[in-house]
Amino acid sequence: MKGDRRTFLKSAGVAGTIALAGCISSTDDSGSTSTPTEESTESSGDETDTQTEEQSTSTGEVAANVGMVYATGGLGDKSFNDMAQRGAIQAKEELGIAFDEAQPETNSDFKPAQRQFAQETDPNYDLISCIGFAQTDALKENASRYSDQHFMLVDSVVEADNVANYVFKEHEGSFQVGHLAGLLTSQSFSTAQAETSGDSTTLGFVGGVKAPLIEKFQAGFEAGAKYANSDIDVQSSYIGSFNDPTAGKEAAASMYDSGADIVYHASGATGLGVFQAAKEKGKFAIGVDADQSRSDPDFKEYILASMVKRVNTAVFEAIESEVNGEFQGGSVITLGLERNGVECVYGQTLGSEIPQSIKDKISQSREDIINGDISVPQTP
Repeated sequence: MKGDRRTFLKSAGVAGTIALAGCISSTDDSGSTSTPTEESTESSGDETDTQTEEQSTSTGEVAANVGMVYATGGLGDKSFNDMAQRGAIQAKEELGIAFDEAQPETNSDFKPAQRQFAQETDPNYDLISCIGFAQTDALKENASRYSDQHFMLVDSVVEADNVANYVFKEHEGSFQVGHLAGLLTSQSFSTAQAETSGDSTTLGFVGGVKAPLIEKFQAGFEAGAKYANSDIDVQSSYIGSFNDPTAGKEAAASMYDSGADIVYHASGATGLGVFQAAKEKGKFAIGVDADQSRSDPDFKEYILASMVKRVNTAVFEAIESEVNGEFQGGSVITLGLERNGVECVYGQTLGSEIPQSIKDKISQSREDIINGDISVPQTP
């Protein structure tokens, strides 16, 4: 560990209180979230008030204390943030760490959230996990300001010795689900609740914020769909938010009405609206980040598959490295198909309905991507 405030073992049972303007939800180990009532606070500069709840109730020593700063949209999105939390919970259970959580509501909250964890001394945080590319600018400043503090960043890169960066090949996993969608929409495919028209050449993509990272999802999906059928057209819409299910539903419904049989989303909690539209229209959807047929089982009969992005793996590996005294500061760790960092995971209900001949083609394209026989674009 580096610096005076770095310690390897901490005393557990400390009540964590991190300030950040009413943007924190207290969360238990099951992943259920309760949002505190609105409270009157006054901010001064970057520092504002809210609370986190310590995730460990054990006594004795813990291997490390970790601060989790989630992406906007917060916990309960059933995809990106929830997957990150899963990695922290796994580290608590397997490694004996304790963690606290901050759920910023806007991008301007990232800097004070990171800073509050870095400044806290009761407990000292060994590692601060910054979830999402939107935290990049805030972390550039804070990593320099708190040079003895260890950070990890998901989905972007900050070139600093005290930051371990984890990025994914989202375009590769998106190619896989695009390939699946293209194959299924080109033939008659029906289940008890939904169906394709059999002659459709239209698919849909709903993105959250239009940014290079999210465009990787779109680019891979489009490439995979056209690999299956060169006549396919992918309609795309960016909502401008990762937490607007109503707008997600409207965008997806418009795509279904325009002839799309299947809509893929990369939009956090906004995607819950995509599933609602699929259910109302009797069509199919593809989830993202988590296996959303399991994380959101109300829509399991409409979710063909999910492009699982193992953010939980990145969080767990970063914490494990910290606990083992092997923090990978200054490095960029990339997770793609070859390490199962991204993966096409069939829905728990509909997976068995997908013909084996199509699954075989998906397996083959996976191998071809890993071997370099298929080059997947990263821009639409």
